[in-house]
Amino acid sequence: MFDLMFTIVPVFVIGMFIYVIVSGIGTWHKNNNSPRLSVPVKIVTKRADTTYTSQQDMMTSSDTTYYVTFEVESGDRIELEVPRSEYGFMVEGDQGKLTFQGTRYLSF
Repeated sequence: MFDLMFTIVPVFVIGMFIYVIVSGIGTWHKNNNSPRLSVPVKIVTKRADTTYTSQQDMMTSSDTTYYVTFEVESGDRIELEVPRSEYGFMVEGDQGKLTFQGTRYLSF
């Protein structure tokens, strides 16, 4: 039983690692082949997703990803990851022109 688990677990971990890499490359390729669009939008909501990691020696680190949901004139909504340097300047209710390519935020 131990031999079986010793084989299955590493294969599963390596398989997940390969899946994440291939998925990321696929998203990058799709974004590069998508047209750049500039559309008038309104910011409807913002959120930040913070993850924490800690080591055995009690060192803790965190990483925050910032997201903004934009609403186009038709009422459809698009949530995009935005850079930290721009996130703080965006306020719910702001209106402007969003430029994006696939799922990649370019500017507001």
